[in-house]
Amino acid sequence: MSTFGQTLKGYFWWTHPRGSVPYDVMVTLILAFIFLAPHWINFRDKPQPKPPRQTEVIAQQDGERLLYTVDASAVRAGSDAETRESLMRVIEPIAGEIAIDRYTAVRDRDNNVTTYKVWAHR
Repeated sequence: MSTFGQTLKGYFWWTHPRGSVPYDVMVTLILAFIFLAPHWINFRDKPQPKPPRQTEVIAQQDGERLLYTVDASAVRAGSDAETRESLMRVIEPIAGEIAIDRYTAVRDRDNNVTTYKVWAHR
């Protein structure tokens, strides 16, 4: 067998002693692959986009009724019936079956709705 064949055989079976030049070449090639391959090879393992942020619902006891504070980004505003239905979709998974007595929109200085205060009962 030729010297070239024996060298390839030594690389394949990893028979070179530690600290020798062929051993260092093998380790260097492995490390180069580990660190450089992701730049040239598309492994298609991109992280999944984050889901939209969890809507915050704060529940408090207000006398006989429950007071829920719902983030406005979770509510699709429209007519009174559409807004109530949207509020129910956000609150019911948390609170169970409820009936909305009334709700008000809380606005910031620029008159944008930031949250809804919802009074409800079971």
